[in-house]
Amino acid sequence: MRRLPLHKIVVVSTLALAGCAKVAPPPVVATLPPPAPVVAQMPKGGRPGMVIPIRMADGSYATPNRALTEAATMWHLRTALNVAALACRDGEEAQTTAAYNAMLTARKPALAKAEASLSAEFKARGGDWRDSYDDAMTRLYNYWSQDFARAGFCAAAKQALTAAPAVPDAEFAQFASVQLVALDQPFTDFFRAYDAWRTQSALVPVAPRPLAAPVVATAATVQAVPGAEPRPQVVTQAVPARATATPLVAKDLPRISVDASSLN
Repeated sequence: MRRLPLHKIVVVSTLALAGCAKVAPPPVVATLPPPAPVVAQMPKGGRPGMVIPIRMADGSYATPNRALTEAATMWHLRTALNVAALACRDGEEAQTTAAYNAMLTARKPALAKAEASLSAEFKARGGDWRDSYDDAMTRLYNYWSQDFARAGFCAAAKQALTAAPAVPDAEFAQFASVQLVALDQPFTDFFRAYDAWRTQSALVPVAPRPLAAPVVATAATVQAVPGAEPRPQVVTQAVPARATATPLVAKDLPRISVDASSLN
């Protein structure tokens, strides 16, 4: 019998064992379920149909505190802190009012100069500048008075009033610029959250509900009653009529009228 060389025997044996070996199944890759969609909630204090400032191309909102001069920035800070002293009714309201009055006294020259410069800006625009100025100030006070941002607004106002005494007069304008952004933040945060809710709500299809046919009164046949003058009897019957939907009218934001001169 012919003998195979040893190295050939080893190769044959290895191939035979490889043919008998079981092929391992491919590894099982666990697949995670898709994440649940994030449902935007209407922010606290919101309501359907609210009118909010327009969102700009850069993602900011067209609030009354955009693109201000130095004088306007200082005066807008004053109006915000004025509203805070009137509207932040909590356990620290006495301290808030006292801090505001102290700021008015300490910054009286700077604020008077800012108000004069702001008035000059309105005069330069022509027309009835006093009416324009008063309207702008009323809108500004109304803006700060909106209650949906009250908690964050009051917290920012207290921080500004606490920090104000340590600010040198030469740096007060820069201080006003920084603090005005912080005071405006609770409002823009609300607008952004409301926009997110409104956008998502618009993407959810709502099945129309059939409108019930209105009931219309129609005159019936006059029936004679013995011993009495005949009277027409009116009966009601359902008559299909064209259904119309009443458009939803957005309510105005809460408004207050504030005499700025009486708050000095």
